[in-house]
Amino acid sequence: MASIIKIYALFIGSALLMFGGGLQGLLLSVRGAEEQFSVLSLGLIGTGWSVGFVTGSIVVPMIVRKVGHIRAYSVMAAIGTVTILLNLLIIHDYAWITLRALSGFCFAGAAMIVESWLNEVAENRNRGTVFSIYVTINMAASTIGQLAIAITGVAGYLPFVIGAISFICAVLPTALTSSPQPRPLSSAKLDVPLLFRTSPLAVIAAFSVGMANGTFGTLAPVYGYAQGLDAAGIAYLFSVTAIAGAIGQIPIGRLSDRIDRRVVLIALALAAALIGALLVLLNPSGGIWLYVLFAIYGLAANPIYAIAVAHANDFAKDGQFARIAGGMLLVLGLGLAIGPIIAAIVMNLYKPVGLFIITASFHGALAIMAFLRMRIRPVRDANGRVRFRPMGPDRAITPETGVLDPRADDFAMAAERAATHAPAAAAPPAVIIPPVMSGEILPPETSSAAPANPQGEPKHVQD
Repeated sequence: MASIIKIYALFIGSALLMFGGGLQGLLLSVRGAEEQFSVLSLGLIGTGWSVGFVTGSIVVPMIVRKVGHIRAYSVMAAIGTVTILLNLLIIHDYAWITLRALSGFCFAGAAMIVESWLNEVAENRNRGTVFSIYVTINMAASTIGQLAIAITGVAGYLPFVIGAISFICAVLPTALTSSPQPRPLSSAKLDVPLLFRTSPLAVIAAFSVGMANGTFGTLAPVYGYAQGLDAAGIAYLFSVTAIAGAIGQIPIGRLSDRIDRRVVLIALALAAALIGALLVLLNPSGGIWLYVLFAIYGLAANPIYAIAVAHANDFAKDGQFARIAGGMLLVLGLGLAIGPIIAAIVMNLYKPVGLFIITASFHGALAIMAFLRMRIRPVRDANGRVRFRPMGPDRAITPETGVLDPRADDFAMAAERAATHAPAAAAPPAVIIPPVMSGEILPPETSSAAPANPQGEPKHVQD
């Protein structure tokens, strides 16, 4: 019972954190547009958050090792609170870019500490349940935070103060706990070369998702403002997108467990690219069709990253789960940082609807690359895949998310079993391996036609 109570307390803290994050992200974009910030400045605000978030993922573990989880989390919450209040006191685009980077840094640190604590409390038998509840709560709290804009509006001080209250209250569950602090955070292993060797398609997918979703998350509120929507309309528009994406994650992910994940990636990327193209061509000014198109976009675009992570881990070796997740985080963060800048330039040259030129382009490129990779590498047999797990908003993924993910335990147990049951060193019998035809489905142990190395471990095959 004590462990369950601790988990609920951390869930409450995470929910408050995500509520404030969802509110702040939408608030700054809409309020910045009302303050006549340039589109480029609004794009740089999104870039600043992404740069700060990735930096925090790398630096915060060192802070935690020095002062401990509780003190580090309190510092992150306090700085995050001060930051959103400074957004209210200093309404200037350059100041907001800097403050947004600091906010991203603090948000990464606070989220990592909560996830680390959850990982300490959770047990192997209930880790999957804990992870699923955690992801669901984060999605719901972030959406509710965005919906709060419909009530508070963006004018005046009220939304900033509510966001600050949410951030500072998020520290209470950890500050009041009497349980020992968890083990120190490990440094983020952002291993992009390993990720590329394991799955080039995963690198392309992570970057494409970062470019598209970074653009959408930062500048879609600006597009809604240009279309004449008020703060409530923009909040509803984003909520419809988030809810549709959350609903679609599990059924689409389970489908990717049964068929080639690349087929699912192609279908989702093509659907998201088509919706982007329709928005460019139709450019609906409000009305039901705008909400319908945004909902379909969320349904198609939001699950892509989680499926790409599962696809990368299908081909990872035992013990590489955390390093694969770290590499995906770095590539994703790069796309999240670059996307809003490029989209801002396009929106300045054309119209606000130009942001969907960026989303359609990168989703279309992802679909093409996935199709080309299917002609090079055979699909994994269902017995050789890791199970799909839904993931939260890609802008809130930290290295500790990968540690908390129960699939990390699956890799660790597989490595332990391999070490325990390793056969005695002996000359392996000669095996004749037939040539692999394009599209043929092979079991995991024969998915490579490469010969074994002297230790009996198959050489790695690229995606």
